[in-house]
Amino acid sequence: MYTYGPVPSRRLGHSLGVSPIPPKTCSYSCVYCQLGRTKHLQIERKSFYAKEDILSGITKSVKASKSDYITFAGDGEPTLCRDLGWLIHYTKIKLRLPVAVITNGSLLFLKDVRLDIKEADVVLPTLDAGSEKIFRHINRPHVDIGFNTMLGGLIDFRSEFSGQIWLEVMLVKGLNDSEEELFNIRKAIDLIKPDRVYIVTPIRPPAEPWVKAPAPEIILKAQQIIGDAMSITEMESGEFGLHEFTDAYQAIMEIGSRHPLRREQAVEIENAFSAPGTVEKMFKEKKLVNVDFNGKEYLLPSYFIRGK
Repeated sequence: MYTYGPVPSRRLGHSLGVSPIPPKTCSYSCVYCQLGRTKHLQIERKSFYAKEDILSGITKSVKASKSDYITFAGDGEPTLCRDLGWLIHYTKIKLRLPVAVITNGSLLFLKDVRLDIKEADVVLPTLDAGSEKIFRHINRPHVDIGFNTMLGGLIDFRSEFSGQIWLEVMLVKGLNDSEEELFNIRKAIDLIKPDRVYIVTPIRPPAEPWVKAPAPEIILKAQQIIGDAMSITEMESGEFGLHEFTDAYQAIMEIGSRHPLRREQAVEIENAFSAPGTVEKMFKEKKLVNVDFNGKEYLLPSYFIRGK
C-alpha cells in the first residue's frame, strides 16, 4: 500500500501520505525517528516499486477522500526513489492539488534530486545540527554524507527552487539544544534562507529510548536565537482517512507502522468501523504493544518494536 491517510498534519492540514520506498530505508538513522532505527542505510537511488502503480494508488486515494496536500514522505527518505520527479509531475497534472515533499535534505547535493523535486509546491527539509559533530550524533547519516555536503545541497536547492521551503529543526535534550549549537544552527539557516522555520520536539516514541524533549524554557531560547521560528510542540488532532482499509485491525496496523497512534486515536479508529474491542483483542493476540512517551500511551505494532 503506497498511500496512507489523509492523516492530520500540524503543518499541512489533511495530508495524503505517499511512500515510494520500502519501510525503514533511509540515508539517516536519526535518534528521534518515530519509525525506529533504519534497517537499510543507503544513498543509492532506486526504482523500488512500479511508478505507475504508485500513481494509480494516489489517484484512487484522492478520489475517496478530501486532501489538502499530496505529501511524499513515507517510511524513510523519499528522495531515494528514482521516480520521484515523474511521480510529482504526473500527480500535479492528474489531480491539481499542491504537492509537498518531507525530506531529510541529505541528498540535495545531487543535481538529479534537486531537479526531481523542483515541481513540488512545498519542500520540508530537516536541519537538526549546525556542526559535523552534532550532525553525526543526532542524524547518524550514511558515511558518505558529511555536514558540509548536506548544507551545501540545501543552499544550492534554495537558489534553484521557486516554491516554498519550510525548514524543520528537531530539538533533542542534551544533543542540539545548547546555546552554542543553537547559534551554529542559526548560522546555517541564514545561509539556506528558508521561507519558514519550524522548531519541533519528539512527540511520538523515538528510535532511542533516551531521547527526550528539551524543557519549555530551552524551546523559547531556541526561538529567540534562531529568530522568526515557529514552535510546534503540541500533538496533532483530527481524523485519519480510513477509506482504503477493510477493517479496524488493518487500519490500526497500517497507520500505526507509519504514524504511531495514541490510545485514544486507535479507539477512534475502531469506533469508526463499529468494531469496539478491536484494540484490546490485538493486545491479547500480542499484535500491539504499549509504549509510554511524554506521559502519553502509544500503541505500536509488535513487529515494529522488534524491528528496531
